[in-house]
This record gives sequence, C-alpha cells and structure tokens, in this order.
Amino acid sequence: CSCCFICVLAVLINKVCLQVTLEAFIGGSVVLPCSSTKLQDIDVSWRHNGSKIVFDIIPHSTSPVTQDPEYKNRIETFPQEYLKGNFSIKLNNLQHTDAGQYICYIKNSDEYQTVKLIINVSTEQGNQGETDHEGMGPSLSLLVVCIMSPVLLILLIILNVVFWRKKCSSSHGPAGNGMGLATHES
Repeated sequence: CSCCFICVLAVLINKVCLQVTLEAFIGGSVVLPCSSTKLQDIDVSWRHNGSKIVFDIIPHSTSPVTQDPEYKNRIETFPQEYLKGNFSIKLNNLQHTDAGQYICYIKNSDEYQTVKLIINVSTEQGNQGETDHEGMGPSLSLLVVCIMSPVLLILLIILNVVFWRKKCSSSHGPAGNGMGLATHES
C-alpha cells in the first residue's frame, strides 16, 4: 500500500514541477511553449484559466478557428513546427487580463502542459518594472513543493524500508541468531 502511495506521489510531483512560469510586459509578446514526442495526427487545444479558448490547432481542418474574441488577431502559430511536435503559440499585445494559467491539451495522447504567465507593468521611471504580484504566492509555494517533495519522498522510502526490515526480523522470533541472550552473573 505504501509503495502505491509513493508512486502516486511521485507522479503528482512530476506533474506539478513541470509547470513553466513566464514573465512578460504589457504591450509585449510571449511564446507559450508546448511540445510532444508522440508524433501523430494531433489536435491541440490552448485554454486560459480553464475555460477561455485561446486557440485550437486542428490539422487538416477547413473549419474556421473558434476562439474567444479577446485573442482574435493576437495569436501567432507555427504550422511548420507541428510535424516536429511543437505546438507553441505566440501571444502578442499583452494585456493585464492575459495573466494566469494556460493549458496546452494534446487530445489524442491525453497529455497536457501548463504555463503560468505573470504580467509585469512597465513604469515611466527609467523603464523599471513593477511586478503584478497576482499569482506570485503560488510560484513560491510551487518552488517549496518541488524542493520539499523529493526530500519527503526519500524519507518515506527510508521509513518504509526500516519498517519492513523490522517487521521481517520480528517474524523470525525474538532470539533470532542467539546474540541477544542476556548473561547471568553467579
């Protein structure tokens, strides 16, 4: 049972730690990365904060692209890269509302990749940036999870091994190899 728990924990850590965090400025552009090693006829959906349709990549489709109006004419794609498994998109003319989580969902392989976008607001004084702190807390907690999770995983493995050895040695009897006998003085 504890081995199953450790395996599930390792998979969850892998998923959480693979999130990419990008920072960009209002009015600028950013490439949101997404790739797959499984080269096949692939449908890819980009979503913002879980529901907004940013862009759908549907090879060999003649139907018009359906997307939320706020992304219209602001998305660039790289069709020449699709056969290489690269489904990244470029988001232009960034706005404050573009901050948040983007999910690239590769339908036929059930893969998804997460990109967190932090928008920085440019100030007029010397082009210094003032960070939009919305979402900075999760970045710090993500860092803590990614650092602490492997440490906890190793501790769980060690405790599991110690418990297993103790359980096995107790099933062989209390005397074991005879070295635990007490000496009596006369």
